[in-house]
Amino acid sequence: QTVLQGIILLPLRAICIAVLLLLAWLFASIATFRHPGKRSVPLTGWRRRMIQTTLSCLTHTLFFTMGFQVKVKGKVASLLEAPIFVAAPHSSFFDAIISALTGMPSIVTRAENLSAPVFGTILSSLQPVAVSRQDPDSRKNTVTEITKRALSRGQWPQVI
Repeated sequence: QTVLQGIILLPLRAICIAVLLLLAWLFASIATFRHPGKRSVPLTGWRRRMIQTTLSCLTHTLFFTMGFQVKVKGKVASLLEAPIFVAAPHSSFFDAIISALTGMPSIVTRAENLSAPVFGTILSSLQPVAVSRQDPDSRKNTVTEITKRALSRGQWPQVI
């Protein structure tokens, strides 16, 4: 019975995950299409709402498809209450669960991640703070960018 379920469920889940990732890529591409200033100007209006609602919903569905069910206890802090989230030790894909539950905030990521074929477009739509490991001033620039976003009084999304 377990083998039979594996034969049926594994391909079905793989197809669902691929479809959800392609939909997330499509919505991320639409939201960032012809956006002026790519990472220097925050997404506003319909672009920001599209990212927050559709990507959050798709990410929830993606993790449900993979077998994760997450329940939130308490209340997620608003942008004005907490412009910066800290998630530790951010070393796995579980950070995406936190992102989905908190409304798809900006993240701090390696600059190389933004050039990945599908995931790079999705990450770019979150308007990440890109950290370059080759740039000696990267740490200082990252701290400056996070501070700028935290003090923007709601113009930028939360940073995780």
